[in-house]
Amino acid sequence: MTGTATRTPLRVGLVGYGLAGSVFHAPLIVATEGLALDTIVTSNPERQKQALAEFPGVRFADSPDELWERADELDLVVIASPNKTHVPIATAALRAGLAVVVDKPIAGTAAEARELAALAEERGLPLSVFQNRRWDNDFLTLQKLIADGELGDVQRFESRFERWRPQLKGGWRESGDPQEIGGLLYDLGSHVVDQALTLFGPVVRVYAEADVRRPGAETDDDTFIALTHANGVRSHLYASATTAQLGPRFRVLGSTAGYVKHGLDPQEADLRDGKRPSGSGDERWGKEPESLWGRVGAGESPLTGGGRPVETLPGDYPAYYAAIATAVREGTAPPVTAHEAAAALDVLEAARRSAREGVTVEVSK
Repeated sequence: MTGTATRTPLRVGLVGYGLAGSVFHAPLIVATEGLALDTIVTSNPERQKQALAEFPGVRFADSPDELWERADELDLVVIASPNKTHVPIATAALRAGLAVVVDKPIAGTAAEARELAALAEERGLPLSVFQNRRWDNDFLTLQKLIADGELGDVQRFESRFERWRPQLKGGWRESGDPQEIGGLLYDLGSHVVDQALTLFGPVVRVYAEADVRRPGAETDDDTFIALTHANGVRSHLYASATTAQLGPRFRVLGSTAGYVKHGLDPQEADLRDGKRPSGSGDERWGKEPESLWGRVGAGESPLTGGGRPVETLPGDYPAYYAAIATAVREGTAPPVTAHEAAAALDVLEAARRSAREGVTVEVSK
């Protein structure tokens, strides 16, 4: 961002230091020119110790209320706390006059998301949702292939976010309490639906299956969503923790060629392993080996070497927070808007109803 080196960095308060806060948000905030991680909200002594070891000088607060009491010392609040807290904390932050980033899903319902969007617009504040998977290496590559006409007219989009986790890990994400907004439909489903909408636009029809497979599980851990987009593209989306053999991450079929890509973007694994981006211009960040490149072709199996390999573009999670810094400073639109998140929640709510009632659900335009 031009001129940020001579400006006072935007001061960021981070609410929550569990998986999302410690692995994704804190490292990406610190890696972004023009942002400074000022305060982390966590009352857990071990998490405070962990954060202080990586970010010397960071301050701590025991509750979000402490941030509102000194809102004039902050510019941006990032909410990485459990899903059920997203709406009340985002509401309080906006009312305190602060720009807001909320981890996905922004809310449990589309109506709540639109209420937050309206509040942000009323206050003239940026409100964004952290949909980092728009900056996955494979997604960026697929966007370019489509834009360049390499596949012709896309007809079917298959997207899989599959894992093999036969044992429960516990915690609110696996809770059956509806107030927790747990389960894979709203967790990984938020990613695959957002990607489908970003690529192919509004949805008119939704069919879904949401199953509870593992012994002792309380909420969906094996989910399938079929979307019919207004432009005729059909998206088949899979989110599962019970997949003993993983399918391709993407299988995209067009009128002239298809694209098949296996494997996951390396950025999450790198962040978990303690690797840190030095900035979005670092060519080493987000790159994967040639052995994992996808293939484009027609009438041939990529598993037997058919089609041509396509270099995977580097993933770029740091680009999200760079765009957030620009939005806060210059009043530009955030990289992911609350209205886009609400549209995804329209689809997720329809999918939940479809799975529950065994029906296909029409989505209002």
